[in-house]
Amino acid sequence: MNKAKPADALKTRIQNLNHTLIMDGALDVFSSYGYRGSTVDQIALRCNMTKPNLLYYFKHKEDIYRAVLERTLSQWLAPLEALDSESEPIEELTRYISRKLDLAFESPKSSRLFANEILHGAPHITDFLKGSLRQLVEAKAAVIQQWCNRGKINPVDPVHLIFAIWSVTQHYADFSVQVEALLSGKLATHSNREATRNAVLEILLRGLKTAP
Repeated sequence: MNKAKPADALKTRIQNLNHTLIMDGALDVFSSYGYRGSTVDQIALRCNMTKPNLLYYFKHKEDIYRAVLERTLSQWLAPLEALDSESEPIEELTRYISRKLDLAFESPKSSRLFANEILHGAPHITDFLKGSLRQLVEAKAAVIQQWCNRGKINPVDPVHLIFAIWSVTQHYADFSVQVEALLSGKLATHSNREATRNAVLEILLRGLKTAP
């Protein structure tokens, strides 16, 4: 097997770093100005790169936008994909909701980017919504339905439970300015994030718990 030369390995590492740098900068720009209001020049400036250098990695603005969306969706959907029908449902749902809140706290810009895409009719991800995402939701709704059928949790519409989890957790990202204003900026501290997590878990899971 041919080993990569040190120069090639260094080049690959630099390319990977620049690729991530561009997507991070693009997330800042797209989440602030939307797809239509953003330009490649703005992204290059945010990344402290020349426009030709940026275009070496991505040929068009849409390519950058799709890459950022795909990374966001991959991060968001991984916790849902991990939902395990053989595990205890309250523990699984607690883990899932907690991870969704972590993503909302840690990367609100990603949530706002996705929300903006949806508000504009999802022109770049319609096929994904009707295809891969629908299949995933149907598969995990079946898991939740199994828990209901076994008497592990109280009866609930599985799809609307997933919708409710998305709505509540993403609220803390999409409406973070409002949340911070109403909570006097307290959400930024670890202890208050934990208090928020506990409140959300209680609200979403109380009705699912069966009597001991």
